[in-house]
Amino acid sequence: MFFSIDLESRIRPDHPLRPLKKRVDAILTGLNERFSAAYSRTGRPGVPPERLLKALLLMAIYSVRSERQLVERIDTDLLFRWFLDMDPAEDAFDATSFTHNRKRLEEHGLAAAFFEAVVSEAIAAGLCSDDHFSVDGTMIESMASAKSFQPIESVEDDGSEQDGAAFKSRNAEVDFRGRKRTNATHRSRTDPEARLYCKGPGKPALLAHLGHSLAENRNGLIMEVAVTEANGTAESEATIEMLDRYRRKRGRSPKTLGADKGYDNGPLLLKLEKRRITPHVAMRDAEPADPKTARKDRREKIEARLRMKARLETVEYAVSQRVRKKVEEGFGWLKTIAGLNRSRHVGRWKLRQQLELSAAAYNLLRVQKLKPV
Repeated sequence: MFFSIDLESRIRPDHPLRPLKKRVDAILTGLNERFSAAYSRTGRPGVPPERLLKALLLMAIYSVRSERQLVERIDTDLLFRWFLDMDPAEDAFDATSFTHNRKRLEEHGLAAAFFEAVVSEAIAAGLCSDDHFSVDGTMIESMASAKSFQPIESVEDDGSEQDGAAFKSRNAEVDFRGRKRTNATHRSRTDPEARLYCKGPGKPALLAHLGHSLAENRNGLIMEVAVTEANGTAESEATIEMLDRYRRKRGRSPKTLGADKGYDNGPLLLKLEKRRITPHVAMRDAEPADPKTARKDRREKIEARLRMKARLETVEYAVSQRVRKKVEEGFGWLKTIAGLNRSRHVGRWKLRQQLELSAAAYNLLRVQKLKPV
């Protein structure tokens, strides 16, 4: 039997992917020079990086669990083939294409460039605030298990697993009772960059990374993202990094920055004030010390907290804290829909790449909702 399939007629006119595909194709066309540089002139024809990026967008939007499952969907789902501009008779590429090409995407900065292009389109559409931003961080659980968190000496010993030919269980019994495990003495065999991290009192300590987002306050669009080591100072350091990066790209800084209690520390407040950014940071219950009786090297930090305490009674602070919840809505979508509650990859740069593409998908959906084409 011979069948003729018109994919355009199979996709209903009001399908939500239609306007999204139009936006994505226009953005990718604008990045044509970058993609051309990523193509190799030797070897067998590979999977176009544009197609890989679009496939990863589908993965985030449709909550596909893994790249292997994504390829299975592409092989059987005409909607996915239509979005990727694939012929119905064309063979789906192998799931390892993502593994082989991930370094190429990173080397040419294609994921970051795509995210930046989405942000630029949102700014050009007048959907972003220039003056009022919010920042937040979230714990992204590592794919490594607790049993992989072992003393550094045994992790660094390359021949430790090769001694003896006896059978070794991949899930051997381990008793952690009475053993003190810290990031200073232990490291994960599976994900060496992961760190044992506790989000708050009463919460379990898990192997994790930290993801960070800088969002504008008008519509909650994500303007910058970062992935860092999970530690107590990462949120403050990532905030300054994202603000400086935003200023280099856009030529300006926000006027105010809202944040939760996790950002209440004098050094961060001072750095924000030096950049002429007014902090709207929720404060912990502890009262700032008296700067007159404090050590000389601590006075500036205490005075910065005192200025922040005075701002707690202002209307601007109240509005900033109320609108700050929009940045948490973005993280909610990224973790529940895009699958960033737990990392799929080993390597912080791979996790950052996943965060950039997932944030781009979130922004595209928000832009389409706010300003339909």
